[in-house]
Amino acid sequence: MDEIKYAVVCVDDDAFILQMLGFQLSKIVDQKYTLLEYFTDPSEALINIDQLVAEKIDIIFIIVDYLMPKMTGAELIREIKTKHPNLKCVMLSGHANPISIEALNKENMLESFISKPWNEEELFDTIRPILEGYTR
Repeated sequence: MDEIKYAVVCVDDDAFILQMLGFQLSKIVDQKYTLLEYFTDPSEALINIDQLVAEKIDIIFIIVDYLMPKMTGAELIREIKTKHPNLKCVMLSGHANPISIEALNKENMLESFISKPWNEEELFDTIRPILEGYTR
């Protein structure tokens, strides 16, 4: 029986965006060993990330939208990095604050930024180097 060893977490308040990410990520992420998690609520994502870490499931990366009702993506990434400084975060947004993005980059909290709308190859080119470190 296959065992889930890894996870990818996506957080966006738009369920359609999460659906598209799921479709695209399923083409490149080995779901035999990797759980794909999707959240429209950043607070739920934080709880889930803590649970995954407690269960010794390695989170490969987290994709975060910037503009969300309860918390910005920058705030979410700061919360994540406070508890889990080694987690890799990618921001995917069409309405990001350039100053916040620059600050995250300067503090080494952001692996990459992808503008919405994105294309699949751009997403794959961003996450392939991150995925390379994770094998069965």
